[in-house]
Amino acid sequence: MRREASEPALAAPLALPCGVVLANRIAKAPMTEGLADAGDDATPALVRLYRRWAEGAAGLLVSGNVMVDRRFLERSGNVVVDQHSDETALRAWATARPGGAPLWLQLNHPGRQCNRFHTHEPVAPSPVPLALGGLFARPRALAAAEIEALVEAFGAAAARVRRLGFGGVQVHAAHGYLISQFLSPRTNLRSDAWGGSLANRARFLLAVVRAVREAVGPAFPVSVKLNAADFLRGGFEHHEAVEVARWLAAAGVDLVEVSGGTYERVAFVDAHQPASTTRAREAYFLAYARAIREALGRTPLMLSGGFRTPAAMDAALAEGEVDVLGVGRPFCLEPGLARRLVAGHRAPLPSPERGIRVGPGPLGPGSRSRFVRSLNAQGATAWFYEQIYRLARGEEPEERPGWAAAVAARHLWQDARRARQRRWRA
Repeated sequence: MRREASEPALAAPLALPCGVVLANRIAKAPMTEGLADAGDDATPALVRLYRRWAEGAAGLLVSGNVMVDRRFLERSGNVVVDQHSDETALRAWATARPGGAPLWLQLNHPGRQCNRFHTHEPVAPSPVPLALGGLFARPRALAAAEIEALVEAFGAAAARVRRLGFGGVQVHAAHGYLISQFLSPRTNLRSDAWGGSLANRARFLLAVVRAVREAVGPAFPVSVKLNAADFLRGGFEHHEAVEVARWLAAAGVDLVEVSGGTYERVAFVDAHQPASTTRAREAYFLAYARAIREALGRTPLMLSGGFRTPAAMDAALAEGEVDVLGVGRPFCLEPGLARRLVAGHRAPLPSPERGIRVGPGPLGPGSRSRFVRSLNAQGATAWFYEQIYRLARGEEPEERPGWAAAVAARHLWQDARRARQRRWRA
């Protein structure tokens, strides 16, 4: 629905179906923090990081990957929420919100996207390996009883999240992680009730959403992160995402965040959509979000990825294309950006990733090699992790990208070292 021109788009509050009201339309989008200790518990570093972000006056803060099964991590430093978690540490993280922005925990299971640093036997809907060399082992197929147990694990984690003082939960069903693997016919080759038709492939997601809602009740925000498409041949397609969004709205979710891609295809690297307008050039998945917006009806839509100018953000909201704007990397460099955007300051958001190089080619569609583009994207990701670590230490972020190849190599080494420490502790 188109908004009135007189309404300040970014500063307007948003009432969610559950009754919770977001103060404005800017969300700190999920980014993996990697700041848990060797026991997979929250740390003072996480508290410092989210206190810094909360002071920036965003309407919503969404955490990065929080695992529901400590046997399988997306990366070293993931927080795990289960019966073994340090609840005192989690409570401290939940209250790191002096600015009042609600903090939602993003609940996830990596499935086959759990690397060899953490397990040599990942699990998935079907034993389909990642086409990424030797870093990821071939997964084994989950038994039906294990799937039911994982549904319960998501529900139990959500119950703890609410009890410990967090403001909401987000179920991660995108980016090629376990729920996304169930949705995709490329990775879900099952012939039982959990595979085959789209309704069967979506069964796991919808069962998790029901379990989470039953665990937290009707007045607690429940969100889902969903791929607009996998952008892989034979994968989860856009028309399927539209149908799943319709089912999620019927299931009573409070917000759907749209993203795209998997480990095998980092969607935003390939500039896959037409760029006829400024906001289309900035927002990676805007062209795909429109049909999902229509399918959701009155359920709000959050779009994350690429917005870098207030003008494009205002336009997307004013046209009713989205309801919440998810911003990730700029928060790593300007933690207080939401405050100045809501106040009407028009300076663009920081975007130094355009200057990051690992290989001999630019990041983006001008590169001749998809491999080089992917390598540059990984270097950029590693550099932004460094900025998260700096904020978590109470330091200021770097103004310009460092040598991205060295940063990426150090990030990989740190992940392997922390995984060894974790296994030693266990």
